[in-house]
This record gives sequence, C-alpha cells and structure tokens, in this order.
Amino acid sequence: MFFMSRQAALLQLEEEETDYRKKLRENNKIVSDAERRKRMSVSSTDDSAMVDKMFGYLELEETASNIDGFDTSIPKLEEEDDISEYTFSKFAATYFQSTHVIHHVRKEIKIPLLLHENDGDKMAALAVWLTILRFMGDLPEPKPKEDINKMDTKPVMTKIYDTLGRTYKSKKQIEDKFNTKSKRRLASTKKKLISMTLKKQSKLTGEVADKLRNEEDYDGNENFMLIDRPTSNLEKLHFIMGNGILRPSIRTEIYCQICKQLTQNKSRSSHARGWILMSLCVGCFAPDDNFEKYLRNFIRSGPPNYAPYCDSRMRRTFANGARTQPPSWLELQATKSKKPIMLPITFMDGTTKTLLADSATTAKELCDVLADKINLEDKFGFSLFIALLDKVSSLGQGTDHVMDAISQCEQYAKEQGAQEKNAPWRLFYRKEIFTPWHDATLDETSTGLIYQQIVRGVKFGEYRCQNDNEMAQVCSKQYYIDYGTELQSNKIDNALASYLPDRAISQQKGLRFWSEKLQKCHKEAMYVRERWEPRRVREDVVTQAKFQWPLMFSRFFEAYHVAGPSLAKDRCVVAVNWTGVYFMDEDEKVLLEVPYAEITGIAVTSGTPHKIKGKCFTLSSARGNSRTFASINSEDITELISDFVEGLKERSRFVIALHDSNRRDTDEVNIMPYKKGDLFELDKPAGKNFTSVGWRSGANERNGRTGEFPTDGVYILPTMSAPPSELVTIFSMSPVELEEQFRNMMSQTQKDEDSEPYTLEEYSIDFFRSPLQQTMSRAPTSRRGKEKLWCHSRDMLKQPLLKKIIHDNDMVQEGIAIFLAIMKYMGDYPTKKTQQGSEITDQIFEAPLKYEILKDEVYCQIMRQLTKNKNGYSEERGWELMWLATGIFAPSNQLLPHLQKFLSTRRNNILANDCFFRYQRPIRHGQRKYPPHVVEVEAIQNRTTQIFHKIYFPDDTSEAFEVESCTKAKDFCKSIANRLRLKSADGFSLFVKIGDKVISVPEGDFFFDFVRHLTDWIRRAKPTADGGISTLTYQVFFMKKLWAGTVPGRDPNADNMFHFYQEKQKYLRGYHKLTKEEAFQIAALLFRAKHGDDKTQVSNIPRMLKELAPLHCLRQASPDDWKKRIIFYYNKNPLRNREEAKLTFLKSIYKWPTFGSAFFEVRQTTDQSYPENLVIAINKHGVSLIDPKTKAILNTYPFTKISNWSSGNTYFHMTIGSLVRGNKLLCETAMGYKMDDLLTSYISLLLNAIRERSKRRL
Repeated sequence: MFFMSRQAALLQLEEEETDYRKKLRENNKIVSDAERRKRMSVSSTDDSAMVDKMFGYLELEETASNIDGFDTSIPKLEEEDDISEYTFSKFAATYFQSTHVIHHVRKEIKIPLLLHENDGDKMAALAVWLTILRFMGDLPEPKPKEDINKMDTKPVMTKIYDTLGRTYKSKKQIEDKFNTKSKRRLASTKKKLISMTLKKQSKLTGEVADKLRNEEDYDGNENFMLIDRPTSNLEKLHFIMGNGILRPSIRTEIYCQICKQLTQNKSRSSHARGWILMSLCVGCFAPDDNFEKYLRNFIRSGPPNYAPYCDSRMRRTFANGARTQPPSWLELQATKSKKPIMLPITFMDGTTKTLLADSATTAKELCDVLADKINLEDKFGFSLFIALLDKVSSLGQGTDHVMDAISQCEQYAKEQGAQEKNAPWRLFYRKEIFTPWHDATLDETSTGLIYQQIVRGVKFGEYRCQNDNEMAQVCSKQYYIDYGTELQSNKIDNALASYLPDRAISQQKGLRFWSEKLQKCHKEAMYVRERWEPRRVREDVVTQAKFQWPLMFSRFFEAYHVAGPSLAKDRCVVAVNWTGVYFMDEDEKVLLEVPYAEITGIAVTSGTPHKIKGKCFTLSSARGNSRTFASINSEDITELISDFVEGLKERSRFVIALHDSNRRDTDEVNIMPYKKGDLFELDKPAGKNFTSVGWRSGANERNGRTGEFPTDGVYILPTMSAPPSELVTIFSMSPVELEEQFRNMMSQTQKDEDSEPYTLEEYSIDFFRSPLQQTMSRAPTSRRGKEKLWCHSRDMLKQPLLKKIIHDNDMVQEGIAIFLAIMKYMGDYPTKKTQQGSEITDQIFEAPLKYEILKDEVYCQIMRQLTKNKNGYSEERGWELMWLATGIFAPSNQLLPHLQKFLSTRRNNILANDCFFRYQRPIRHGQRKYPPHVVEVEAIQNRTTQIFHKIYFPDDTSEAFEVESCTKAKDFCKSIANRLRLKSADGFSLFVKIGDKVISVPEGDFFFDFVRHLTDWIRRAKPTADGGISTLTYQVFFMKKLWAGTVPGRDPNADNMFHFYQEKQKYLRGYHKLTKEEAFQIAALLFRAKHGDDKTQVSNIPRMLKELAPLHCLRQASPDDWKKRIIFYYNKNPLRNREEAKLTFLKSIYKWPTFGSAFFEVRQTTDQSYPENLVIAINKHGVSLIDPKTKAILNTYPFTKISNWSSGNTYFHMTIGSLVRGNKLLCETAMGYKMDDLLTSYISLLLNAIRERSKRRL
C-alpha cells in the first residue's frame, strides 16, 4: 500500500513541478493576499492552510499519517534546564553589527549581521540573506532570462561547491568561473557530488577537499554567488542550507537572519515560511556554542504547532552532528506534516521492513533497530546500503546520516535530467565486512542473511566464480538446501534457472550441461553422503565466500598518501577486510597490501605538519616503516583496524621474543631459554590481560623446548594462524638490516613500475616494411601521418608487416587476409555475418601451418593489435588469439625473444601470464598440424584455460580429464591410466567415435589435431544439403587395444574396468569355440559378476540368458536346462565377490587361443580352400582365419609371415609369404581401416620389442 500511494504521489508531483514559474506566480499572489490581511493577529492564525498552499507540490500521502505499528529509530529526548534568560534581543544587541535592527525587514543588506573575516563568508552570507527573503516572500524573484525554458540540471550544491576555496581577483574571472554554459565545468559536474561506484564511500570528493584547503580571497563588485534566475522552493532551500553545511563559519549568521525575519513579522505567509525554513535548518546543522541556548529559547517561544517540533529536531542534530547534504524531498514532505519519515529497508532474503526516521537518523540507529527486530546477535559488519539505478554505496553502521545519502541520490537524479523527488533510491541491509575470527556457526540469523546475499550475488554477477566447477558446487549446495538429496530433472532445471547468472547459460553451456555438473557435484558431495542439516550447508557457503571473495567483503575509504615510503599513486582507496589492509588505485589495482600480522601500530594524527586541514592516520609496519594518509574517515579507519588488531591479539597463540632471555632466569627448570626473534606458540590464546599475568607457558618453534617466559619480553602477533617464516625473521633484524631490506624491496618495486610494457617498435625498425603514408583513416585528422606498424590500428593493412614476405604475391594476399580475420575476431572490423565455431580462427591459423614464413607474421599482427589498444573488448579478444597461437606453433628464433619480452611485461593479465608459459610448449613438443579445435576456441572464449574432456570406459562409466593444446595421445593415455591407478598404460589407446565409425588415435598425434582431422574428413565426406557447416558430435573412449602382455590377475583395476567388459562383449557375440559345459560354467560366472550373492535373481535366469551365453550356445539346451546348470555351477564354485567372478571369467577365456582378439566378419573369394564368409581374428599370435559356423581356427599367420597389407573403404588386402610367391587374401569389409590400423600397431609393437632385446644384448 505504501509503495502504491508513493508511486501515485510521485506521478502527480512530476506534473506539478514541471512548471515552477506558474507556482511562483501563485506564491506571489499568496503573499499579496497576506499583505492585505496583515492587520490580522499572527498568533491567532492557523498556518496549516498557508503551508499547504506554499508546499503544494508536496502532496501528502495518506499513509504517511498512519505511523502506528512501525518501529522507530528516533530515541526519546530528556528535558533540559531553563534557558529563558537567553533572549535573541540580548544576543543581537551584543553581536550584531551596528547598522542592523533586530526585527523583520524587506530589503537587501550591505553587510552581514555578524562580523566575518573571510570575504567568501561575507559574500555567502549576503547571498543567503537574499535567498531567505525570496523564500519567505519578502522579495520578488529576479526577472527570468531569455533561456528560462532551458532546464538547468546542475544541482545547487554543485554551484555552492564552486564558490569554495577560490581566489577571485577580477569581475571577469568571476564571470568566467560561474558561467553555467562552460563545457569544462559541465563535464566535471558528475565528479563533484557523488562517487556512486560499487561500495566506494561517498563523502566530499577529493576535488572539493582540495578546494577547502585553499585560501579564499575576493576582489569584485557583484555577488556572483547568488543564483540570478527564478528558482523553485527546493532550490532555495538547498542554497540556504547548502551554504550552512559547507561553510560552518556562517551557520550562526544564517540562524540570526531567520530569527531576525521571524521577529515582529506581521505577514502571515512570510511568518509561516520562516518557521518551515527554521524547522528544516535545525534538522541539518546547529549554530556555534555562543548562539546555541539563544536559538533554543527563541524556538521554544515560537508558534505552538512548530516550536516543539523544531526543538526536538535541533536537539537531535546536536546529538548526532551536522549533516553533509541539504534536505531531501522526503524531509520536506515530513516537515509539512510534522511526522516521522518512513523508510522501507530490504533484507537480502527479499523481505522488507519499514522504520520511522528523522533528519538526524544515522546508519547506526537504523542498523541497531533492524538487528533487534530480527534477533540478530552477530551485528558486526552488517551495514546499510543505498542503491540508485545500477549504483550502490555503503552507509556503514556508524554515524553517517541516512538522509544525506537520500539527498545525494536526488541530486544525482537532477544531474541526469530528472527531478529530485523522482529519484528511485532503495535501502538495503546486508553484510559488508567479516571479522578475522568470524564463525558462521554462532548466529543462525546472521548466517541466513549472508547466505541469501551470496546466492543472490552469484545470480546477479556481484560475486563471480572462477570456473564452472565452483559455480556447479554453489548451485549444488543451494539445491541441497532447497530440495534435499533427491535429484529430479524438472526441479533441477527450474532451480538452475534461478541459481545461475544469465551470462553462464549459453548455447555451448545450456541447462543440460549445468544439470549434469550439478548432479555430479551432488553425488560426490560430503554433505549429501552424510546428510548434513541445511543450516550446516549454509554455514559452509558463508565460510567459503569469506575466503573466496575477501575484497568483496571490505569496507572502503578514500585516502591520500602524504608521508612515508612512496606508492605508485598518492590518491587511493583503502580497503579493510578480514585478511588485512589494502591500498588500491582507481582501477582497483592493489598498490600495497599489509596483513594484520605485520601491523605494529595505527593512530590518528594531525594533518597540520603536512599542510592539510583535517585528520590523518599513520600505519606502522613490522618492516620498520610508517605511512601517513589523509582521509576524512581517519578516525573510522583507525578504529576499525585497531579493533581487528586487538581482537586478533586476544585470540592469538603466537608471540615473538623481543630480546634474548636473561641467563639467571633460565637457570630455573621451568623457564624456557630463548633468543630475540624466536617464535613461541602459547598453550592457550593470549586473552585481554596478557601482560598483567607476568608469566605464560609456551613452546619455542626454533628449538622445540617448552616452558615459561615473561610476558613483558614478547610481542603478540595479531594472527590466528602460524605466521610465515619471513615475518618471524623480520623481528630478529636490526634497524639497519630492516632499512637495507626495505631499500632493496622498494628498488625492485620501482624497477617493476618503471618497466613499461614491451612493444615491437624496436623490432619493427629492422624487420618490418616501411610505413605507408595514410590518406584516409579512422583516426582523427590531427593524428594522421605515417602509420605506426607496431601499435593497434583499426585500419586495414595494405601490405603484410614483415618485409621478408612482401615480394611473394601469394604470401602478401595470405597476410592481408589473416589481418582481416584478426580484426573481425577482435571486433575492430564490422561484419554482418555471424561467425560460427572456429570459422574465423581457421582463417587466421590455416595458412601459417602450411607456410612457415607466415608464422612470424601472425604473431606480429596479434602483438600489434594488443599494443596500446584502448578498447577493452578488442584487447580481450586479442589475448584469446594469442592464447590459441601459443598453443599450436612457436615463432622463429629471431622473433622468439621479442615475444617473450612482450608477454613477460604484461603478466598482470591472466591470459598473458598463461601465454608466457604456454609459448614454450610447441618448442618442446612440436607444432600442431591443424588449426585450433572448436573445443579450444569455445573454451578460451568462455575464459577457461583448462579444458576438460569426457572420456568413456567399457564399464559404462565416464570421467573428465584435463587435456591441453600440446597433449599427445600417448601422454593422454598415461594421464588416464595414472588417474585410474592402472599399473601400466601399455596396450591402451584412445578411440574416437563419430557416427558409425570408431577410430583409434595414433599415440604420436596431438589429441586435438586428430579429432580435428577426423571431423573435417567426415564433414567433407558428408556435406550438408544447404552447403553450410554440419555439426558433428563425437565421443572419446579409452580401451585396451593391444593384448600382447595382458595376463588376468596382474592388474586388478584393469581387469575390473576394461578386460572383463571388453572380453565379455566379444564372448557374447559368439566368436570363441567352446564346449557346452564351458558355456554353463561361464554363464554362472557372468551371473555372479552381475548379481553377486543376490540369489533372488535366480528366477530371472531364463529371461537374461542372452546376457550370459552366445546365441549359438543357447540353442544347445532348453532354458530350464540352462537355469539348472547355471545354478549348479553357481553353487559349486562359491566365489567371495563379483571381482573374483570377473577374474575367473578372464582366466577361463585366457586359455583359449582367441583371447584378446579383435574379430572382423569378412567375405572373400580369392582362396577357394576357405569358406566365402570368414571371421578374421587379430591378436598377439598374429592373424587367424575362423570358420563362422564351426568357430574352428582354419589357419593362423604369425606377423612375421605377413609381408604386405592395405585397406580401403570396402576392402582389406593381405599378402602372406613373399611378395612374389605369397598367398593373397582380399576381403570385402567396411572395417578395413580398423584391420589395417590394428595390424600396423601389433607389428610396430613386435619390432619395438625386437629392438629393445637387441639393445639389452649389446
């Protein structure tokens, strides 16, 4: 209801405020009417009607009057002493300058009421006087200028900022300064009011702070501080109170002006407006101590309908301090109704609570009420945040005024061209910072709120997971909390849609991909196996977030480095979180990191020695150096860091000896000897009163001795874990050694800072062609001239870069085409056609893989487009190309050192750092034969430098294994074998299945090269009807290929996962010759291998016979006979488990000559002594010919007898004996490629074995 009425009021307000000149005329009419009725008594008049007329643009919401039932953040105030003797007339007689009277007047004044030394304050006081008179209706508005209809979007506060800290020597300077049409001033406006970036604290900006430090002077005739156009009431209020806020020295002046105009004021309208102005001012700032009691007495003697209200507001302002922003639209509405302000605050679980507030309400007051409302015990770190559109700013949980932030939002809305009252701000209550000792198990309410904040933050991109596995784990934990252990596809899809950020769902990674990821995480998760309570899983999510995103849970402050060892930049942002203190620049680059264990002191210091008004803070480190920073939040920073350091010391178990032990003390049995710098681990945490105890027990990490030591001779390290050895060493160093170490560290840091990113400028002098004169370019006219071949450009190349290829016309055309493809990929060249998969990368890398001379050209073109590239998207895409290039081939030895320097000076970029290590791999492993596979391209486009490929196994299981661009099949097999704990990878191979073809990957081929070659081959063989690019899916299997050294029982893991399932499949196809009893025995073994000791499945034997015996064997007995014989052998040979049954099966098959064979059904007509239909078995013995009917082996040809073989799409040809007189066998088969590959592999294995034996003999 509140939101609906608020929106309705806002719509109405927007219409009424658009024409404030019409309102101005109406207000002037009200003043005229008041003058005609000036004989009426002011004290007997009800001013409510006049207030409604004057603030007619503030439509009062009906729900605003109904405040019962809402919690309030406004504390009750106590009554104070009698101050009746402090009258305004007495103060005026004492302090007013001689020309002024005490009562109401309707004219300008030449000098301020009070004496001011500063000329700027004098000008401001006179400008405020005229504005007060115009606001109260005592002076008319200035005449509108010709451009009155042009909307002025510059906030009044910005204009007041422009008057601070300036030196004006002439009228011309003033006019130039305050010319509202100045483009330079207009461009900088947005930097003055609000720094509304993510969680960056918003106070007076550094620019304004600099202005306030400067001296002020003025030498002119006119008061250009005054706004010389008709203004709205809101603008007048902002001007009056803005000056009072930003110029503390004229606050009493402003109050005196208001009191003067309210004294003996016979105009009812003016009198009412004056008290409204008074009520708003006392809510923003207080006068100085001299005028405080006089003002309170004056207010108490005012109208009964405003005096108590103003008095309570002023006392609240005295209690909570002055505001930093003028009143917001909400405050004006509350002042009209004299009701508290209603603030809706949203929790991160989506619920909203509405609290009552006033102008002085602070973030702490609201946070305390909210915490009490929801029974939040662990309150620390929960703060109030305000959001405007996509900007979020922290108000903390301290003394910042909430209405200041709302007022800033309204001013920001005005900067954007909207009206102040239409600013769509929102307040949130969320976790801002963790303590170093945060324990998620202590407060379930706190953990619940943080958990909701994290999962929503992951959903909307605030918290980013590093890879898909981390994202899947977060989703799995959410799903477990929401749905438990049960996995249902419809629930998973709905859940993932609400869990995953939009950017995570793509064509390559749809809901099916994430569903499989979630289910895998769910099945492997400990919380699922152990059935954790949802509360415990939430605690785990919160703890993980604390460690994973420390900077996202930080409190941020603006600061300026003024003393101590230099930083790369003086203006910085201080980020304080549970791990330490970070100093960052505006690009969020960390300039300095100081862990709490290194902090030996922090204190608030004066800025006077550094010529700075305000306070500073000094941070001291164990490394012997101190740095001083200026910040308006110096006290807050110091308090926060001190609390963390002291809290860590109380909980710490680690202390450092500050000097050597006294020999006389160590004569005692229980007293431990030690040396300066020794690290002790206490038997219990240090606690609050560590030094008062006198003696404590602990263990010396250096010598392992335990005993007692005096507490006054050690320093408590503020850490909850063992400190690094480097830090311990620092405490044993002398000041001279510390200074030397620090000097070396700063020297190295300076070298790193001075090292500019390396470019090809020097290389281009010797190896690039001469630059061409640019006549037409996308560059600005002033920048045209000769092209810089070594840095980024969006212009097409007319010739390649390297002069060694410009004389070969074919290579020239290839080089230009490559650069065009690079520009398209990086987004530097517009293209209407949507590029699919690896289409563009093929255009870039195919030619250099064919022509060696183009490899350097490609590297130079990519490095060129990455040099001084100002477009972030283009640069990211360029690094993707560099990552792909360094994975497939290396440059020449001539260019290699330049590539190394180029990458080494850019290692702060994640992809550049990966490329720095990656470019050396093609040198060690050889270059690829084909361009990057689409899997590699999509991986790097999704910022994944680790590629995981799913591998399928014969037992119907699968696992994902990491595969790199330089991974060869042999290395991949070894990696898989190691993961599966196989004793050896010998005989195993990778097989790629595409469509109906299963092809073995040669062990010397790069894995992605083979897959790319195979998919291209099949794509060419089966083009699509429309001529487009067909999409081919494939699967990769890992299986036993060569069985030469396979003996059942030697490798149990291989037997269980591979040998059993592969041999079982061949056995059931009926290729082996065996007796009926052997078939019964093996059937019993297969039954036990599948069902173990579960005899309940015995009745189902007749229905599963096809899974237990070959078809030709099943015909030899009835199903009942099979069942009886299987049961007989099952009971006769009681094996302990399924693994023993599998092993016994393999041992039975191993006895046969066809064990480990690959069988191929063929048709032959060349040798009449053999049947037309044959089964060819290839195994370790050679090539066997088998009668498919009798299963008898007709002949076996050892590999030594096979002199030649070949294959095609429909045949396999083999020559046995010599090439001249040997027998030829020509077979019709579609498996010729498999037979060819298998025969080649076995013979290669045989030849390698012969060579090895020869070496051993030698």
